[in-house]
Parts: sequence; C-alpha cells; structure tokens
Amino acid sequence: MRSNLCKLISQTSFVIAIAITMCLAQAPTSNLTTQAKATPPAEAPAAAPSANKPHDDTFVIGNDDVLAINVWKEPDISRSVPVRSDGKISLPLVGEVQATGRTPLKLEQEIASKLSSYISEPEVTVMVQQINSEKFNILGQVAKPGSYSLAGSATVLDAIAVAGGFRDFAKQKGIYILRQKPDGTQSRISFNYKDVVNGKHPEQNIKLEPHDTVVVP
Repeated sequence: MRSNLCKLISQTSFVIAIAITMCLAQAPTSNLTTQAKATPPAEAPAAAPSANKPHDDTFVIGNDDVLAINVWKEPDISRSVPVRSDGKISLPLVGEVQATGRTPLKLEQEIASKLSSYISEPEVTVMVQQINSEKFNILGQVAKPGSYSLAGSATVLDAIAVAGGFRDFAKQKGIYILRQKPDGTQSRISFNYKDVVNGKHPEQNIKLEPHDTVVVP
C-alpha cells in the first residue's frame, strides 16, 4: 500500500514537472505573438508628389524653331512641328496658329482654347525642341560668310570656325563684333584673334548673342 502511494506521488510529480516545463517553453512564443499583434507593421513612406518643373515663360518662339507639341491622350494631334517662315504652325483640329512672337506657355493656352471645342479640358504642353530662330552673322574675309544658328554658348572663335576660317588677307587683329542695344544703337566690341589664340586677353572671346554680327576685315 505504501509502495503504491509512493509510486502515485512520483508519477504525479513527474506530470506536474512536464506541465511546468511546457508552460515555460510556450511563454516567450506567446509573448512574441502578442507583441507582434500589438505592433502594427511599419507603413512605407508615402511617395513624394512629382513636382512639375516650372514653365519657362521667357523664351520667345521665332521662325524656323522646332516645337514638340503634346496633347495628353491625343497621339493623333501630338507631334513635332517647325515654325514656318510666316510664323505659324498647323495642327489637326486646331488649324493654323501664330507661334512666332509668343512664349511656349502662351502658345499652349491658344492651342488648348481651340481644342476645347472638340476635347473636354485638353492638356497641352509645348516644348522648344530646337532653336533655329536665334542667329548671328559673320561677314568679311571668312570662307563662308552668312547667317548661322546660335546653338549653345557659341563664342567668337566658334563663329570663325563655323564660317570655315579666314581667307588669305583677313586682318586677324582687327576683328570686331557689332551688337544691338535695346535703344536701337550698336556697340562695337574688338577681338584680336592672334592674342586670343596665344592665351592673351581670353575675355575678348565673348559669348555671342542673337543678332550679333562678327566682322572680319
């Protein structure tokens, strides 16, 4: 009898020990699960709204410029068009529109106004794809005198190179640039080719402006 009682107590103690061990083993998992449920997943940061680049409303379109015109969701109207010598462009549904003398923003508004009769709230973008209206002249003793497109930051040396270089009797020390002032008069800027190419007075190799005339006597 006593032996059976001891055996029963031993078995009971063993079962209790196993139960305690299982509880202790499950406790961290339970806590972690509770913690995971309590802590919401971190939300991904909201994407910053795409900032539209401010429209440059300073450039004035001229003859021979090439314009990229995009009408949203209207591929049949969107296209690249050159400005004709009469200063106009032509588009489907729009017809002829005066472009020369206007900024891209003003031209957008004009095209959108004409399209509003056919399209609900048309969104029009006008970009100057190629500038051909801003030109300079080079005259005198160069291989190819004439009028050239003012691309990029063209300088006097660039103008001479584009014109094919000097003729045999060019006065390379007596070159000058005629520049129009806002009041209609002209200023005369000297350019000594010999000095500039030899590293002297590099400031004479100025950046050309529209309608400048380089004279090589």
